[in-house]
Amino acid sequence: MPPISAWRSTGLEDTAANSSIDIAAIMSSGILPAHSRENQDCPTLALVGGQIRPIYELAANGAGLEKKFRITSVERLRNFLERSLNTALAEEAAFGLRERQPQLSAASTHFGEYRAVLFAAFATAGLALYFAPGLSRLALEISLATIFLAWTALRLFACFLPEDTNDARSISDRELPLYTILIPLYREAVIVPDMVAAISRLNYPREKLDIKLILELDDHSTKAAVEAIRLDPCFEIVYAPRLGPRTKPKALRAAMPFVRGEFLVIYDAEDRPHPDQLRKAYAQFLSGDANLACVQAKLAIDNAYPSFLTGHFRSEYSGLFDVLLPALARMRLPLPLGGTSNHFRTSILRKVEAWDPHNVTEDADLGVRLARFGYTTGIVNSTTWEEAPSRLGAWLPQRTRWMKGWMQTYIVHMRDPLLLFRQLGWRGFLTFQLLIGGSVLAALVHPVFATLLIVDSAFGSLLAPAETFAQSAHKALVFVTLMSGYIASGFLAYVGMRRRGFLSSAWILPTIPIYWLLLSAAAWRAVLKLITAPHQWEKTAHGVVRRTRQQAD
Repeated sequence: MPPISAWRSTGLEDTAANSSIDIAAIMSSGILPAHSRENQDCPTLALVGGQIRPIYELAANGAGLEKKFRITSVERLRNFLERSLNTALAEEAAFGLRERQPQLSAASTHFGEYRAVLFAAFATAGLALYFAPGLSRLALEISLATIFLAWTALRLFACFLPEDTNDARSISDRELPLYTILIPLYREAVIVPDMVAAISRLNYPREKLDIKLILELDDHSTKAAVEAIRLDPCFEIVYAPRLGPRTKPKALRAAMPFVRGEFLVIYDAEDRPHPDQLRKAYAQFLSGDANLACVQAKLAIDNAYPSFLTGHFRSEYSGLFDVLLPALARMRLPLPLGGTSNHFRTSILRKVEAWDPHNVTEDADLGVRLARFGYTTGIVNSTTWEEAPSRLGAWLPQRTRWMKGWMQTYIVHMRDPLLLFRQLGWRGFLTFQLLIGGSVLAALVHPVFATLLIVDSAFGSLLAPAETFAQSAHKALVFVTLMSGYIASGFLAYVGMRRRGFLSSAWILPTIPIYWLLLSAAAWRAVLKLITAPHQWEKTAHGVVRRTRQQAD
């Protein structure tokens, strides 16, 4: 794999990137040097984390500090830097990745070319089916069946790997590092009090927490809800710039220059993490090697009154976070991260350029990028409880956004397939094809296989004896491909629900074929959105259902 420097168009010291890096150094040390553009006459010192002695020693020993200096609070220092470098910070949040690593950004100026390729592919397939319908259909079905059977085999293999029940060792408060928590908020006024209460229950020393609530400038209701709460000093408010797309990854990038923690985690507004999650994640980092860049916590759904949609959401999450992702982590394969509860080494996150503000599934994209740079991702045995949309009007836009983001992720990383193959190796490359490309492709073509099966059943030809071997092979191919997909998905969900203790909700599994039709509708809607609004973020409303965590609290 090429070294990280080979990816960069400029070095870390270059002025194109120095706004972010300088601010990060200033905020972590608490020292704003003199004779800089922001501070002309004398240095300014902030008591970062209440560390008075290091600042006193620097001043007493004259380590680069004049006899005259200012003392301020961390909040005022951050506000000063935010005002002084407002334009540079906004451009860094919105376009920093595109400027330095255009090949890794979904903010491509070549979407016209992608549309042309897409239309050319459809036109070629249409012509082939018109002039050689039998041969073209058979070749297409064999190709798709091969992909989907491999997709099925990966899921079944994960089901038979034993569950990792090792728990993290206990760590004293003195050993714990400074930990940053990023929480992007947009139109979340209703859920802000519960979110603050959940974060405040974390079993972690307050003086070692650096919590950033990231707000949008025009979201006055959420701002009022935050200001109505008396927050601990470890909470800070950061505003995402108006420049660029209004997306969660852009908001996260806006906070990155002010991150002070050695480790960092992202939570969504509706998240209810286990109180010991930060301690367990840190213990996981200590037990791993230096290439362990990220630790993903397990996500689970805690809607109090399951519906058809939330039942499938719960089964999906159980299969994904309790079975499939732990298996991939154990095999050291690329992981498409979940959208929340990702714990990072902050230094590595900065090295790989953090999130793509133009990718609407920035989590999956970042998981693949970490693997491309040679880093690994682990799973921590700790749960974050989430709220699932219970109505189709909320579920469909959210799932459309996920599908569109996976398409963006696939396009970005397949810009140079040979380079991707060299970086991930054949196992990682195949996993990427199956998890990202295969999942989207399965959703897109599922109606075709389902229609063939329904037509054969309706007209009585499914069980009728075939006249030729070719007809028998064709029937078997369609039937086995479709049914194996249902069985693998159902079994993966069943194993996850058994591990999670959700078997009372297993009644939902026989309805997987119906749910898959909804996934197909979301996938085709995502294709349309990718063409017409590639960077639009369809917001999911939270705080609209009763949750079991609320009842327990």
